[in-house]
Amino acid sequence: MFDRIFLSHPRSIGESYPEHAVTAFAFGIRMIGGGLACLVHGVVPALFTRTASNTVKALYGRMKSRQPAYQQRPPAFTEPDWQLEYEI
Repeated sequence: MFDRIFLSHPRSIGESYPEHAVTAFAFGIRMIGGGLACLVHGVVPALFTRTASNTVKALYGRMKSRQPAYQQRPPAFTEPDWQLEYEI
């Protein structure tokens, strides 16, 4: 039970529990920051005009780069210059 809950998933992606925890916390902190910026932007549209979009793009690029198929080449989505059709 302990192995299934705490160790199975990190092991399946080639990480130890501490490595996976650090990565997950880093993603979570970035997501919270982007979410807060988005909430402020909803109230004052002139503030944080690209912060949420850039955060999503950076996290997506980082997540894709962690996948074995994408480790040979960096994904195009890591650069904030890459634009979605719709920005938040």
